[in-house]
Amino acid sequence: MEKLTNKEEEIMQVLWKLKKAFVKEVVAELPSPKPHYNTISTTIRKMEDKGFVGYNAFGNTHQYFPTISKEAYRKTYMQKTITNYFEDSYKNVVSFFAKEEKISVEELKEIIRLIENKK
Repeated sequence: MEKLTNKEEEIMQVLWKLKKAFVKEVVAELPSPKPHYNTISTTIRKMEDKGFVGYNAFGNTHQYFPTISKEAYRKTYMQKTITNYFEDSYKNVVSFFAKEEKISVEELKEIIRLIENKK
């Protein structure tokens, strides 16, 4: 699976949220300043070529939908990130967020409870 660009990821977030949408609906969901309709249309067609987006045709208009779930995409790229930047160690990931003060003691305790309850 090819990685999406930042702009493509932004568009995929909209498609995951809306489930299916015409280009004008995607543009409406994007933050200001709003990109031009043709720019989004071109980007979505590239995403279709990559296999991330499908469409239903209504005459000359297309209604687009994601062909990969958010969970499947997240799983693939989180694993690649963990492998490439954290020596394939989830402990290193949690340590990183703890050092950066991005995770609280309560959140860490909750993670421990989740792990203990899974056993």
